[in-house]
Amino acid sequence: MSFLKIAAASLALAFVSSHAMAEPIIDKAAPTFSGKAADGSTINLADLKGKTVVLEWTNHDCPYVIKHYDQSGNIPSLQKAAVADDVVWLQVISSAPGKQGNVDGATAISLNEKRGATPTNTILDPEGTIGKLYNAQTSPHFFIINPEGTLVYKGGVDSIKSNKAADIPKAVPYVKEALEALAAGKKIPNPSTAPYGCSIKYAG
Repeated sequence: MSFLKIAAASLALAFVSSHAMAEPIIDKAAPTFSGKAADGSTINLADLKGKTVVLEWTNHDCPYVIKHYDQSGNIPSLQKAAVADDVVWLQVISSAPGKQGNVDGATAISLNEKRGATPTNTILDPEGTIGKLYNAQTSPHFFIINPEGTLVYKGGVDSIKSNKAADIPKAVPYVKEALEALAAGKKIPNPSTAPYGCSIKYAG
């Protein structure tokens, strides 16, 4: 009986370890996925090979997202500059039905129009499948994938973990500097940083 318990414990530990190892790793291939977009199309990450891709987890009701959208226009400005440089910018909404931030496609599009946001598209992930694949923890939370399909950045939008718009000019703009370094063929100075914001409202 004790042997069975030890074996069961070992299996459980192996499962936990393999799950932990599934977290996306800088300089390794980004996890591939397919997801439904707000406009009704299907987005496959594999189809975007050759492009720089930004994944931005978002929740329009989160105070930290409001800081970077409604109060300052910071993230919309980043989107506009990135898309102009042929970057594919994908918002991801992993809020489960009935939880804060969950919206349908039409609402997601309307929200972006009202806020002057210009992502390439918005992926609806109410089951949290893509969010958990990337171990997305907060809104906002960013991941940047280079044209070869390699993850080159993961973390926060900037260095000051507050919901005050006045802190944005004082912060290190991690996402902005990562995109600029990538475009210039330079090493990204801070490839892995701590995200901050509201917890992702996963199901369960």
